[in-house]
Amino acid sequence: LWVGWFGFNAGSAVTAGMQAGMAMLVTQIATAVAAFTWMLVEWMQRGKPTVIGICSGAVAGLVAITPASGFVGPLGAFAIGIAAGVICYWGCTGLKRMFSYDDALDCFGVHALGGIVGALLTGVFAVEQYGGTAGVLEGNAAQFVNQCTGVAIVIVYDALVSLVILFVLKMAVGLRVADNIEREGLDLALHGEAVQ
Repeated sequence: LWVGWFGFNAGSAVTAGMQAGMAMLVTQIATAVAAFTWMLVEWMQRGKPTVIGICSGAVAGLVAITPASGFVGPLGAFAIGIAAGVICYWGCTGLKRMFSYDDALDCFGVHALGGIVGALLTGVFAVEQYGGTAGVLEGNAAQFVNQCTGVAIVIVYDALVSLVILFVLKMAVGLRVADNIEREGLDLALHGEAVQ
Protein backbone atom coordinates (compact mmCIF):
# COMPACT_ATOMS: atom_id res chain seq x y z
CA LEU A 1 0.00 0.00 0.00
CA TRP A 2 2.77 2.40 1.01
CA VAL A 3 4.78 1.79 -2.16
CA GLY A 4 1.71 2.02 -4.36
CA TRP A 5 0.79 5.34 -2.79
CA PHE A 6 3.96 6.86 -4.26
CA GLY A 7 2.51 6.29 -7.71
CA PHE A 8 -0.77 7.81 -6.59
CA ASN A 9 0.64 10.98 -5.02
CA ALA A 10 3.69 11.54 -7.22
CA GLY A 11 1.84 10.37 -10.33
CA SER A 12 -0.82 13.02 -9.79
CA ALA A 13 1.73 15.59 -10.98
CA VAL A 14 1.56 13.93 -14.44
CA THR A 15 5.21 14.78 -14.93
CA ALA A 16 8.60 13.61 -13.70
CA GLY A 17 9.60 17.04 -12.45
CA MET A 18 10.27 18.73 -9.14
CA GLN A 19 6.64 18.62 -8.02
CA ALA A 20 6.43 14.85 -8.50
CA GLY A 21 9.72 14.35 -6.67
CA MET A 22 8.58 16.51 -3.78
CA ALA A 23 5.23 14.70 -3.67
CA MET A 24 7.09 11.41 -3.37
CA LEU A 25 9.42 12.73 -0.66
CA VAL A 26 6.67 14.22 1.48
CA THR A 27 4.61 11.03 1.11
CA GLN A 28 7.51 9.06 2.57
CA ILE A 29 8.14 11.53 5.38
CA ALA A 30 4.52 11.97 6.50
CA THR A 31 3.81 8.25 6.40
CA ALA A 32 6.89 7.27 8.39
CA VAL A 33 6.33 10.03 10.94
CA ALA A 34 2.62 9.15 11.35
CA ALA A 35 3.43 5.46 11.88
CA PHE A 36 6.10 6.33 14.44
CA THR A 37 3.86 8.89 16.18
CA TRP A 38 0.96 6.42 16.41
CA MET A 39 3.36 3.87 17.88
CA LEU A 40 4.57 6.33 20.53
CA VAL A 41 1.07 7.46 21.47
CA GLU A 42 -0.15 3.88 21.70
CA TRP A 43 2.89 2.97 23.77
CA MET A 44 2.18 5.81 26.19
CA GLN A 45 -1.55 5.05 26.37
CA ARG A 46 -1.52 1.24 26.51
CA GLY A 47 1.96 0.37 27.73
CA LYS A 48 3.05 -1.32 24.50
CA PRO A 49 3.00 -0.64 20.77
CA THR A 50 1.31 -2.97 18.29
CA VAL A 51 2.05 -3.81 14.67
CA ILE A 52 -1.57 -3.13 13.72
CA GLY A 53 -1.23 0.29 15.35
CA ILE A 54 1.94 1.11 13.43
CA CYS A 55 0.25 0.00 10.20
CA SER A 56 -2.82 2.08 11.02
CA GLY A 57 -0.55 5.06 11.67
CA ALA A 58 1.11 4.56 8.29
CA VAL A 59 -2.27 4.52 6.54
CA ALA A 60 -3.27 7.65 8.47
CA GLY A 61 -0.09 9.33 7.24
CA LEU A 62 -0.76 8.28 3.64
CA VAL A 63 -4.31 9.62 3.81
CA ALA A 64 -3.30 12.88 5.49
CA ILE A 65 -0.45 13.73 3.12
CA THR A 66 -2.45 13.06 -0.04
CA PRO A 67 -4.22 16.44 -0.28
CA ALA A 68 -0.95 18.17 0.61
CA SER A 69 1.53 16.11 -1.41
CA GLY A 70 1.94 18.54 -4.30
CA PHE A 71 1.93 21.63 -2.12
CA VAL A 72 4.00 21.15 1.05
CA GLY A 73 7.68 20.58 1.73
CA PRO A 74 9.44 18.27 4.18
CA LEU A 75 8.67 20.44 7.24
CA GLY A 76 4.96 20.43 6.40
CA ALA A 77 5.04 16.68 5.81
CA PHE A 78 6.67 16.14 9.20
CA ALA A 79 3.98 18.23 10.94
CA ILE A 80 1.17 16.53 9.01
CA GLY A 81 2.60 13.12 9.97
CA ILE A 82 2.63 14.01 13.67
CA ALA A 83 -0.89 15.43 13.52
CA ALA A 84 -2.20 12.40 11.62
CA GLY A 85 -0.62 9.98 14.09
CA VAL A 86 -2.07 11.72 17.13
CA ILE A 87 -5.50 12.72 15.80
CA CYS A 88 -6.22 9.47 13.96
CA TYR A 89 -5.17 7.43 17.01
CA TRP A 90 -7.60 9.49 19.09
CA GLY A 91 -10.28 9.05 16.42
CA CYS A 92 -9.90 5.26 16.53
CA THR A 93 -9.91 5.06 20.31
CA GLY A 94 -11.30 8.07 22.19
CA LEU A 95 -13.77 9.43 19.63
CA LYS A 96 -15.13 5.98 18.78
CA ARG A 97 -15.59 5.20 22.47
CA MET A 98 -17.16 8.61 23.12
CA PHE A 99 -19.86 8.18 20.46
CA SER A 100 -20.07 4.34 20.57
CA TYR A 101 -20.25 3.99 16.80
CA ASP A 102 -19.63 0.71 15.01
CA ASP A 103 -16.48 0.99 12.88
CA ALA A 104 -14.60 -2.30 13.03
CA LEU A 105 -12.03 -1.19 10.43
CA ASP A 106 -11.60 2.33 11.85
CA CYS A 107 -12.42 3.88 8.49
CA PHE A 108 -13.76 7.07 10.03
CA GLY A 109 -10.90 7.50 12.50
CA VAL A 110 -8.19 6.95 9.89
CA HIS A 111 -9.65 8.08 6.57
CA ALA A 112 -12.12 10.81 7.49
CA LEU A 113 -10.04 12.40 10.23
CA GLY A 114 -6.78 11.85 8.33
CA GLY A 115 -8.22 13.49 5.24
CA ILE A 116 -9.51 16.44 7.25
CA VAL A 117 -6.15 16.87 9.00
CA GLY A 118 -4.27 16.79 5.70
CA ALA A 119 -6.65 19.13 3.91
CA LEU A 120 -6.62 21.71 6.72
CA LEU A 121 -2.86 21.59 7.25
CA THR A 122 -2.31 22.04 3.53
CA GLY A 123 -3.62 25.55 4.07
CA VAL A 124 -1.01 26.09 6.76
CA PHE A 125 2.08 24.49 5.21
CA ALA A 126 1.57 25.06 1.46
CA VAL A 127 4.73 26.39 -0.19
CA GLU A 128 4.26 28.55 -3.27
CA GLN A 129 7.49 27.27 -4.82
CA TYR A 130 6.19 23.68 -4.84
CA GLY A 131 2.51 23.97 -5.65
CA GLY A 132 1.95 27.54 -6.77
CA THR A 133 -0.06 28.46 -3.67
CA ALA A 134 1.26 29.86 -0.41
CA GLY A 135 -0.15 28.82 2.95
CA VAL A 136 -0.42 30.53 6.31
CA LEU A 137 3.32 30.18 7.03
CA GLU A 138 4.06 32.17 3.87
CA GLY A 139 1.55 34.87 4.76
CA ASN A 140 -1.55 33.58 2.93
CA ALA A 141 -4.17 33.00 5.64
CA ALA A 142 -6.86 33.00 2.94
CA GLN A 143 -5.66 29.57 1.82
CA PHE A 144 -6.47 28.10 5.23
CA VAL A 145 -9.96 29.62 4.96
CA ASN A 146 -10.29 28.01 1.51
CA GLN A 147 -9.26 24.65 2.95
CA CYS A 148 -11.78 25.00 5.81
CA THR A 149 -14.52 25.84 3.31
CA GLY A 150 -13.62 22.83 1.19
CA VAL A 151 -13.64 20.49 4.18
CA ALA A 152 -17.02 21.84 5.34
CA ILE A 153 -18.53 21.35 1.87
CA VAL A 154 -17.24 17.78 1.69
CA ILE A 155 -18.62 16.97 5.15
CA VAL A 156 -22.09 18.28 4.26
CA TYR A 157 -22.07 16.59 0.85
CA ASP A 158 -20.90 13.25 2.29
CA ALA A 159 -23.48 13.38 5.08
CA LEU A 160 -26.35 14.07 2.67
CA VAL A 161 -25.31 11.46 0.12
CA SER A 162 -24.72 8.88 2.88
CA LEU A 163 -28.18 9.52 4.31
CA VAL A 164 -29.76 9.01 0.89
CA ILE A 165 -27.80 5.79 0.33
CA LEU A 166 -28.67 4.50 3.82
CA PHE A 167 -32.36 5.32 3.28
CA VAL A 168 -32.43 3.42 -0.03
CA LEU A 169 -30.58 0.45 1.50
CA LYS A 170 -32.91 0.39 4.49
CA MET A 171 -35.92 0.26 2.19
CA ALA A 172 -34.39 -2.36 -0.09
CA VAL A 173 -32.57 -4.83 2.19
CA GLY A 174 -32.37 -3.33 5.67
CA LEU A 175 -29.37 -1.98 7.52
CA ARG A 176 -28.76 -4.81 10.01
CA VAL A 177 -28.79 -8.56 9.96
CA ALA A 178 -30.90 -10.55 12.40
CA ASP A 179 -29.55 -10.86 15.96
CA ASN A 180 -28.98 -14.61 15.64
CA ILE A 181 -26.92 -14.12 12.45
CA GLU A 182 -24.85 -11.42 14.13
CA ARG A 183 -24.21 -13.69 17.14
CA GLU A 184 -23.20 -16.59 14.88
CA GLY A 185 -20.95 -14.32 12.88
CA LEU A 186 -21.44 -12.94 9.38
CA ASP A 187 -18.55 -14.92 7.91
CA LEU A 188 -20.17 -18.23 8.79
CA ALA A 189 -23.85 -17.31 8.48
CA LEU A 190 -23.68 -15.41 5.18
CA HIS A 191 -20.58 -16.79 3.49
CA GLY A 192 -20.10 -20.23 4.98
CA GLU A 193 -16.57 -19.37 6.06
CA ALA A 194 -15.31 -20.32 9.49
CA VAL A 195 -12.69 -18.13 11.12
CA GLN A 196 -9.57 -20.22 11.72
